[in-house]
Amino acid sequence: MKVFAFHGLFLLFFSIFCNGLSKDASRPAVVNIGAFFTFDSTIGRVAKIAIQEAVNDVNSNSTILHDTRLNILMQNTNCSGFIGMVQALQFMEMDVVAVIGPQSSAAAHITSFIASELQVPLLSFSATDPTLTPLGFPFFIRTTHSDVYQMTAIAEIIEYYAWKQVIAIFVDDDNGRNGVLALDGALTERRCRISYKVGIRPGSIVSWSEIMDILVKVSLLESRVIVLHVNPDSGFTIFRVAEYLQMMGNGYVWISTDWLSSILDSSAHLPDELMDIMQGVVVLRQHTPDSTRKGAFFSRWRNLTGVSFGLNSYGLFAYDSVWLVAHAIDAYLNQGGVISFSNISSLLYLKDNSLHLEAMHIFDGGQILLNNILHNDLVGLTGPLKFDSDRSLFHPAYDVINVIGTGYRQIGYWSNYSGLSTVPPEKLYASPPNRSSANQHLYSPFWPGGTTSVPRGWAFPNSGRELKIGVPIRVSFQEFVSPVQGSNSMFKGFCIDVFTAAADLLPYAVPYVFVGYGDGHKNPNYTDLVNMVTSGNFDAAIGDIAIVTSRTRMVDFTQPYAVSGLVVVAPFKKLNSGAWAFLRPFTPPTWGVIVALFIIIGVVVWLLEHRINDDFRGCPTQQIITILWFSFSTLTFSHRENTLSTLGRMVLLIWLFVVLILTSSYTASLTSILTVQQLSSPIQGIDTLRVGNERIGYQVGSFAEQYLSKELNISLSRLFALDSPEEYAAALLNGYVDAVVDELSYVELFLASHCDFRIVGQEFTRSGWGFAFPRGSPLAIDMSTAILKLSEDGELQRIHDKWLTGSTCSVDTTEIESSQLHLKSFLGLFLICGIACVCALCIYFVRLCHKFHRITRAQPTQEDQGSSHSRCDLHTLVSLFDERKDLSKSSKRRRQGEGSLSDDDEDEVGRKLERKRGDPLNRA
Repeated sequence: MKVFAFHGLFLLFFSIFCNGLSKDASRPAVVNIGAFFTFDSTIGRVAKIAIQEAVNDVNSNSTILHDTRLNILMQNTNCSGFIGMVQALQFMEMDVVAVIGPQSSAAAHITSFIASELQVPLLSFSATDPTLTPLGFPFFIRTTHSDVYQMTAIAEIIEYYAWKQVIAIFVDDDNGRNGVLALDGALTERRCRISYKVGIRPGSIVSWSEIMDILVKVSLLESRVIVLHVNPDSGFTIFRVAEYLQMMGNGYVWISTDWLSSILDSSAHLPDELMDIMQGVVVLRQHTPDSTRKGAFFSRWRNLTGVSFGLNSYGLFAYDSVWLVAHAIDAYLNQGGVISFSNISSLLYLKDNSLHLEAMHIFDGGQILLNNILHNDLVGLTGPLKFDSDRSLFHPAYDVINVIGTGYRQIGYWSNYSGLSTVPPEKLYASPPNRSSANQHLYSPFWPGGTTSVPRGWAFPNSGRELKIGVPIRVSFQEFVSPVQGSNSMFKGFCIDVFTAAADLLPYAVPYVFVGYGDGHKNPNYTDLVNMVTSGNFDAAIGDIAIVTSRTRMVDFTQPYAVSGLVVVAPFKKLNSGAWAFLRPFTPPTWGVIVALFIIIGVVVWLLEHRINDDFRGCPTQQIITILWFSFSTLTFSHRENTLSTLGRMVLLIWLFVVLILTSSYTASLTSILTVQQLSSPIQGIDTLRVGNERIGYQVGSFAEQYLSKELNISLSRLFALDSPEEYAAALLNGYVDAVVDELSYVELFLASHCDFRIVGQEFTRSGWGFAFPRGSPLAIDMSTAILKLSEDGELQRIHDKWLTGSTCSVDTTEIESSQLHLKSFLGLFLICGIACVCALCIYFVRLCHKFHRITRAQPTQEDQGSSHSRCDLHTLVSLFDERKDLSKSSKRRRQGEGSLSDDDEDEVGRKLERKRGDPLNRA
């Protein structure tokens, strides 16, 4: 047995040893990976050294790849997409398993097709074009952040400072166009927009004259917020030309994408003249969290390069890309993968071609290696290298820096997790995301010109043109707005004074000229006036323009400077007291319910008191009189019948409380009717007009016509246009219209001199008057702020009093409304009273039925006498209900004030009734 055991152990160890040898034998000695980018570019110089150091670190680390050595093959693309494509083809002839690069997005679009065909993962540390998606480029992996996030960060900065329009200058290539497209989408989500965008010809050299032509056009535009998404060569030329055109001073905002931060980080020293020009520029830089490894690598970098150039974030991403590939290859080999390549069958027929395309091979393990890269769990110099479902790195973040002096100052961070903050993003990941506006923070930057005040972000174009402001030429209610006699461009009135006072509060001069709108014979249509702003005929429109939904879809309105909604005006007549005035406090339904309740309460109390109270007994006629007398006498609390039962007293207590409320309300209402002048109108408000056939007048040009016809579905045949207050009065008095619907501000002015009319009902729309500006106009925001300032200072009220006071109507101004008390005012009281009655009756009849059941159960059984037995039960129940207790005893107790009849007394009555039923004479 020992021999067999020894042989078994020997065979086991031998097989393990052989498997280990075979496994090690399958691991290649060298694995080739490629890298191609522009060596002499800002990113390429740093990336070249970073990639070489990463390969050395991988090969010197015994915990990864073991005896397999990583070999890097690097080629220079010289900023050419065509050369990048050729080099990608050359790499595929060298049997590389992965390629790091390319640097540019244009080259990435081309080479990604080749990588997909040959199943070789392509890892780019600098191609940020948002359109490089996994769906179209399955073997492309972005090891840096997409421009989608960078443009979202810029959009949130613009929203943070409340700017609405920006100008985008970009290089007209794939990366530039698609980046600006992403910016446009991010701004649109935040109700901002790119007002002007212009592309620059791709290339390393852009002439001064080309940039001059672009910036001259930009300087004539309204927006002063400029986003630069360019390359270093064209970017510095733009700054120099902008300085020449005095566009780097106060009022301008320059926001640069991360091309500038890469230069600031990697350049040892930029010329002082260039740094002076860029003062105040806000720049984004890809955020990489601080760590011990990162600090050690920076120290090592200084030893490698000295002071020639520094390390930027793209260099860190390039370094991590090598480690990402190395870990994926190591996992592939540990899974038993073999580095092998296959021929491309579709290229075999080209073997005689001079291009030797048949030399390219498909990497057999490309898909597995790609999955290993995407599902790794590695922490690099740039933080965790994890990918989401879109193959984007987790938690994209950017540093927000501000160029100051000879360097820059960090003013905050942006992350896709929490937005803008002054705290590093990695400290916020442990807390729930909070993207509220109150949680967005940045330190105050220095802006171009050296100011710390946030620039307005826009200015009037330098064309010298005055703003054309449309003003309605009214023929009625001229207190609001009217032309000055003998002038075509001068107007006066409440609205004009408000506008000029608000314009004077603006921190800048606004050149404008008033232009009249209308024929002077009738009031113009205000919706058409607003359309003139939308079409560009007017730069703004002021006047008594109501802010309604249909108009807000066309223009931007300022803060309302006057509140005004639609109301109904109708003639009225004075009501005299009359002989039947005492019935007017309650409506007929209320009177009917009150009378019914009096009778019901009398019946309920009679039912509860009949068996035990002599006051509620007697002949039928006497009992009916008692019911009616008792219930109606409670109105004056003069009822003489006492209640003995607990249930009866409970019902009576609640009913007396109801009577107290009813009498108090009746007294108050009748006093008002007899002492205050009452006004009456057959029209009670807009509800009356909606369901009736009355003719309705409205002011010409008002939105009332559209509202009545489209919102309330009132037939146009019932609507009549009226021009002036005089027409209002004549039409109402002559019966041409039954009511007028107009805005409250006009109606108040009309009623100040026409005392025969009143407002009926309530205001049924809520709107206001504002000044109209084109959509997205920043002047609307500043004018709103000025209007609020006028309101807070009391100036708005003083302007109102100047134009809209001085009533000459001295008649009683009591509004027409119903003074009657409606049934709904007492529904709660009536409901409580009804519930009390029902509950009392239920308790009473349950107790009565219980006593009846006890009596019938004690009665001797009578067989074969079914009908006689039923009649006897009915007779017993009626007798039980009508039976009374000992009246002398109950009267004595009543005189002694001992309270209501107890249950024992009622049981005694039941026992007497039972003995009576047991008497043979009674049964007979």
